[in-house]
This record gives sequence, C-alpha cells and structure tokens, in this order.
Amino acid sequence: MAYIPLIITIILFLIGVAGTILPALPGAVLIYGGMILYGFLTDFSTLPAKFFLLQGLALLLIFAVDFFATAIGTKKFGGSRASAFGATLGTLLGVLFFPPFGIVLGPFLGAAAAELLSGKNPEHAVRVGFGTLIGLLGGTITKLLIEAIMIIYFFLTI
Repeated sequence: MAYIPLIITIILFLIGVAGTILPALPGAVLIYGGMILYGFLTDFSTLPAKFFLLQGLALLLIFAVDFFATAIGTKKFGGSRASAFGATLGTLLGVLFFPPFGIVLGPFLGAAAAELLSGKNPEHAVRVGFGTLIGLLGGTITKLLIEAIMIIYFFLTI
C-alpha cells in the first residue's frame, strides 16, 4: 500500500467532509478528486474504471441533492419560486458576509424576505424560512451519508 498517496487522499477526504458542512469548499468534489489523485499516484493499481464510474454517479447524486433539498423544504412549507430564489441568494450572501452563521441565517432570511416582498404575511414568511432550513439540514445529512458510503467503498476497494 502506498502510504503517501493514502495520507494525501485522507486529507482531501477530511477537507471534503468539512466542505459539505461549510459550503465555501466543494466537499464532494474534493472527496472524488482525492480518489482520482490516489489513482494517479498509484498508477490505478487498485481502483478499476467501474469504481470511478460508481463514484462519479454518487457525485452526481450529491449535486442533485444539493440542488433540490432546499427547494423541496421551501415548497413543503408553502414557499413560492421567489422564496426558493431568495433562499439561494440568501445562502450565497450569508456565506460571503456572515460566515459561519450565514449558512443558516442566509437561506432563512432570503426565503422569508422573498415571501414578505411577494405580499405574504410575516407568519407565513417565517414558516417558509423554517422549511428552507429543514430542507438545507436534510440535504446536508443526505450528502454526508452519500459521502460516507463513497469513502467506505474507497477503503474497501483499495
């Protein structure tokens, strides 16, 4: 077993998992990139093409979860398209201007503000903001589970 490539890969895995929780880093991409780097550094001696194909599909699933989770939470709690857009904008602004709390406050405030601007009452706006947070939390947990499966599969394969 090549120890230096494995250590580098584990470091990328750890940074990737942190990136899933703190969205300033592309978490799943770093995990998949660590696997590809390990393959290059070990001349792909233990990782077949099928492995990378399955891991790539898991990466696409994570992207889908990332895209849909907050929107689903917003919709389930009565939010509109405007609130889904507001949640996305709020997430970006929150991460940029109020780290680390912006990841939680941004989507909530963005969705609630969009609902208020569209004429909804404050109670409804707060409920939609809360739904956005539920979707975000559910999405993060789902992404962490998929990433854990990816990492376990990596260690079982090498």
